[in-house]
Amino acid sequence: MSFPVFAITLDLDDTLWPIGPAINRAEERLDAWMKTHAPRSFARWPQAKRRKLREQVDLERPHLSHDMTVQRQWMLERMLAEAGDDIALMPAAYEAYFAGRCDVKHYGDSVPALDRLAARVPLAAVSNGNADLQRIGLMHLFRFQLGAREHGKAKPSACIFHAACAQLDVAPMHVLHVGDDPEADVIGAHHAGLRTCWINRERRTWPRSDIQPDLQFTNLAALADWLDATHPTS
Repeated sequence: MSFPVFAITLDLDDTLWPIGPAINRAEERLDAWMKTHAPRSFARWPQAKRRKLREQVDLERPHLSHDMTVQRQWMLERMLAEAGDDIALMPAAYEAYFAGRCDVKHYGDSVPALDRLAARVPLAAVSNGNADLQRIGLMHLFRFQLGAREHGKAKPSACIFHAACAQLDVAPMHVLHVGDDPEADVIGAHHAGLRTCWINRERRTWPRSDIQPDLQFTNLAALADWLDATHPTS
């Protein structure tokens, strides 16, 4: 299949890097920080209890479901308070966690493919997560990063895709959205009028019969190959 692509928006977590290991690193760094700086919180809140607290926070504050930063900060403040530690330690605790969150290990194809894609069309990141491309070292490949926190609504809401297209100054029909999540990325972008590419690294079966992605690849290198083949330079 071939169609015009004037810009590309990309998901981040589980598209450019696996999110699971990054979250594990974040939790381990928070443990190390608490053990030194907030020992009562370290004793009271092992990782299993923190996971349950996170689920509780999600239920108590559904209006913040799009803002993982505020959710995490509120959770840390609550942990410190209930353990009897100083809640003024929350920013430092969050920084320990977030440093691990941004210590991502890219899929082997990701950065070379991003280099190739960015040389052809403008790239923008559209993510529900709170990874920081500046800290990760990839911001130079993107025109901008638009997160659910900054926008106020998360994918699959059409408005976050439309906001990205407006910032790119490209009509949705000429923007290709790339991501791993069938609903948040592919279905959301489709309903917003964008072209869609499902990055299916696990070779899963597409879950919908009514809507199909325009493209499907197991890695970003294949997407870069497709763009080169269908959009030759003059």
